[in-house]
Amino acid sequence: MTTLTADVSIEPYTLLRTALNLFKKLPAELEPGQLRQAQRQARNEYDIETRVLHAPEAAGVIVSEQELARAFNEIRHRFDADDAFLTSLAANGLSEAGLKAALARQCKVDAILERVAARSPRVNEVEVGIFYHLHPEKFRKPEQRSARHILISINPDYPENTRERALARIEDLAAQLQRKPHKFADLALRHSECPTALNGGNLGTVAGGTLYPALDQALFALKENEISAVVETEIGFHLIQCLKIIRAETISLKKATPKIKHLIQERYRRNCQRTWLASLPAVES
Repeated sequence: MTTLTADVSIEPYTLLRTALNLFKKLPAELEPGQLRQAQRQARNEYDIETRVLHAPEAAGVIVSEQELARAFNEIRHRFDADDAFLTSLAANGLSEAGLKAALARQCKVDAILERVAARSPRVNEVEVGIFYHLHPEKFRKPEQRSARHILISINPDYPENTRERALARIEDLAAQLQRKPHKFADLALRHSECPTALNGGNLGTVAGGTLYPALDQALFALKENEISAVVETEIGFHLIQCLKIIRAETISLKKATPKIKHLIQERYRRNCQRTWLASLPAVES
């Protein structure tokens, strides 16, 4: 753990936010090299935010009390008690008032950037059509199967899981399922050694290539409600049941249009913001 020394040139909330974004850690938990990286980025981000706040576009942008309260409560509600919240703030060089001031600044920066992004051009139908035809792979949905399975693992350290005993156990379950296939979920719950047992062996909906190759091949050869023969993989023996076949399809242009519009529009918005940010002059200290 790093000893966090005071650095008046770095705003505590910006450093905290940067450390979490970069490393998913608090500043005090960073290694020295990570801390230096977080400090550099925090200074850069704070400088950019300062330039944003001094831009002409900042004029008239006001953060409402309701917006600030939402941002504050979003952080506050991550803690069970006020004491834990205030202790965490203090450990990161912040007070309640300091956090609110930092959040007000961040909210205002976000509002200004949103105002700039609103200048971006609107996406038209021609652009949507071009994108759709240039990226056909994005709009093909492969065949999928919803399935459940039972696993009996192989582990020679345990008498019940030697290869011979595991095979005998899975074959016994297969015989039971031949007589009563509707008992699959119940048998999975009682006998499967996979975490999915708690949900009746349910694997959810999977596309080809998701499972172990032998298991994948077995599943995609089944009809709906059919149960496979015993399948062996490197972890043990399986039985798998195909619950539903979801056929492959190509999403139509009409159906894909909202998603494409959103994708292109977001790209335009980011480009507009980047170009604007690059044009901002430095702020004299």
